[in-house]
Amino acid sequence: MFSVRIHGRGGQGTVTAAELLSVAAFDEGRYAQAFPTFGSERTGAPVVAYCRIDDRPIRLREPIEHPDALIVQDLTLLHQTSIFAGLSPRGFLLLNTSRTLEELLEHGLAGPAAELPAGHTVTVAGTELARTHLGRPLPNAGLLGAFAALTGQVSLASVSDAIRGRFAGAVAAGNVATAEAAHEQVLTTLGRPADA
Repeated sequence: MFSVRIHGRGGQGTVTAAELLSVAAFDEGRYAQAFPTFGSERTGAPVVAYCRIDDRPIRLREPIEHPDALIVQDLTLLHQTSIFAGLSPRGFLLLNTSRTLEELLEHGLAGPAAELPAGHTVTVAGTELARTHLGRPLPNAGLLGAFAALTGQVSLASVSDAIRGRFAGAVAAGNVATAEAAHEQVLTTLGRPADA
């Protein structure tokens, strides 16, 4: 089983990201589940969403304490919560920022990122890419495209299909373009070919 924990703030599409990731996995013939936890339901409040992906039926229902991957949609959360808690030593870390990983490490902002294997931590400018392609600062679709490139757990095509299944028209097209741009950015960062 591959477990993903997504940290963000209300209004960033954190819950939707987990749902889209589960749909992408399901469309590839795998089992998946997605669910959130959050406190006050208001824009800007911390939100955590979870997604499990497996080749067998998933019986677990509790929050993910030991994720294989973390997606951090808002870096301000690094100072407020223990979001790195339980991350697998061989896990993946995806950070939404226009800063490079090296810049974050210099300022001590990336936590255990330095201890993860090479190629398991990337930064992607999800919010900026969304502004460019969608016209709104919603990083979730871009981060899913980046997740596909980083982990290989789902394909970009499945992420794009899940987005098109949830949204229509210009919103779908903008989100797909954001996911594609983030996917390409991660492949470039990791030095992988575009067809990876």
